[in-house]
Amino acid sequence: MSKGRQTREAVLDAAVAAASTSGLSAVSIGDLARTVGMSKSGVFAHFESKENLQLEVLRSAVSHFIAEVVGPALRKPRGEARVRALFENWFDWSSKASLPGGCIFIAAASEFDDQPGPVRDYLVETQKDWLATLSQAVRIAVDEGQFRSDVDAQQLAHDFYSILLAYHHFSRLLRMPAARVRAFRSFEQLIESARVQDAAPRNSRARQAGARK
Repeated sequence: MSKGRQTREAVLDAAVAAASTSGLSAVSIGDLARTVGMSKSGVFAHFESKENLQLEVLRSAVSHFIAEVVGPALRKPRGEARVRALFENWFDWSSKASLPGGCIFIAAASEFDDQPGPVRDYLVETQKDWLATLSQAVRIAVDEGQFRSDVDAQQLAHDFYSILLAYHHFSRLLRMPAARVRAFRSFEQLIESARVQDAAPRNSRARQAGARK
């Protein structure tokens, strides 16, 4: 990697960390210059405008998200294991030391939901892609016979995402110690509701097995 590329990556890493706590709008070229030990003109030369900086921060975050959340999950077996990995990987990613404010996309969504423009457009695109990835993972679990055939993939993806949003609120704003435990409990209930169940209850099968002996 060239020195210029390394410098750009260092600036973006610092910007992603700052944006996760203070918001994209609060990230300034001057603050980044001080953080990474560069001149303001040196940082400005990489981005040329605050809007370009915000877009590049989001693109950098998306790149890391794909590499650390989506990519590893797609290497899991098709079906429930993949859905579960997407959930667990997201938690690990949003709890990284490099994201002191938690998931940058959730933070940015609150900041830009009513601000039209390229930054909001890109953020919307990324979140729709994430929901599509979740829906596809659910559909694959249905195809594999692990989830019920009547499972609504889009609804399950919606509920999956809702758990993540609630966790961010309870853990970041309310500082609830049990936020993570409750989020995983909600996820397990969601998976259980989608999972294919044997026609006969377990106790009935046991009685039937005993009767045959």
